[in-house]
Amino acid sequence: MTSVLISWHLFSCEQMELPEWADIVKTAQFKELAPYDPDWYYVRAASMARKIYLRGGLGVGSFRRIYGGSKRNGSRPPHFCKSSGAVARHILKQLANMNIIDVEPKGGRKITSTGQRDLDQVAGRIVVAP
Repeated sequence: MTSVLISWHLFSCEQMELPEWADIVKTAQFKELAPYDPDWYYVRAASMARKIYLRGGLGVGSFRRIYGGSKRNGSRPPHFCKSSGAVARHILKQLANMNIIDVEPKGGRKITSTGQRDLDQVAGRIVVAP
């Protein structure tokens, strides 16, 4: 639920540019098709921002591992495969341009104070059911 609201916030603030290759790119080597959801880029960006908010210190390699999955090899056994690094890199650059995340000196990314404020405001809009 939180990622959906954050993705809506990223879409509505119009600071994040959708790349021209977003409708044809596969998100990983083991995928057969591009995502069906036209807003998949914003959902992935929201998910990445939330993961950096919760954990911090995540970089491109970490996100490749997080969004990786099982590659089906037909009659051969399946094996783990990482996701696309270009998608993760592009989203991290977009989030850095929006001043939501910043590069951590030890490696990876961390949430900025303005990014934390924005994500807290979006999360505060969620109505908790009794």
